[in-house]
Amino acid sequence: MSTLRMTSDLRRQLILGAARRCFARNGFAGTTTKSVAAAAAISEGLLFKHFPSKAALYAEILAEECEADPELAHLLGQEPSTATLVELIKGMVGHFMAISEGPDQEETQRLRLMVTSHLDDGEFARLLYVKVEKLIGRMFVDSLERATAAGDASRIGNEPLNLFWFAHHTLMSAAMTRLPAVPCLGYGNAANLQQQLCEFLLRGIGLNEAAIASHLDREWSPAQGQPVAAESA
Repeated sequence: MSTLRMTSDLRRQLILGAARRCFARNGFAGTTTKSVAAAAAISEGLLFKHFPSKAALYAEILAEECEADPELAHLLGQEPSTATLVELIKGMVGHFMAISEGPDQEETQRLRLMVTSHLDDGEFARLLYVKVEKLIGRMFVDSLERATAAGDASRIGNEPLNLFWFAHHTLMSAAMTRLPAVPCLGYGNAANLQQQLCEFLLRGIGLNEAAIASHLDREWSPAQGQPVAAESA
């Protein structure tokens, strides 16, 4: 039985390796399950026994890439806490802003695909949300519970995981406005945007001002709207 399981696991990895090459060369739209099966030297029928669709293949590849990210792996290895919660939000903000600002066309296309999926059959978006929840959701909820128990946050509603998705969707929408060559919305002084987003989201998930001041570098002054030197922790 273990030999059969190992064979199945190895086959799955071979398929993912072939799919990565195909997606890298042809993009999502230009890749077919038939071409992936050919690259993996298997039948398309055998491919479907491991992955039911092209969207499932791509979502699995993205999830594995996230799991391999050393910064995320380090964060997920921390104890749930207010500090971990703040770092998680900062990481989410940084990730989405990097997509909309940076030259990484692959990441930009992934965001476009996510947006398109919501307007189409939703398959890719549903699959990726499941992967993201499995990877990050528990750490978010546990850290928020610790923050609430420590008096650093107020409880908002009875579904704490919803707060994670509210933050995620806010950031995805903010990144979407900056995808076109001419952004749909400039958000004013871009130098302050990440700090302002962090503060907005942390307040939205229930953190109080003292906790935000303690755990978030104050590089943006709400009163003056100008960058200031970060305070020491």
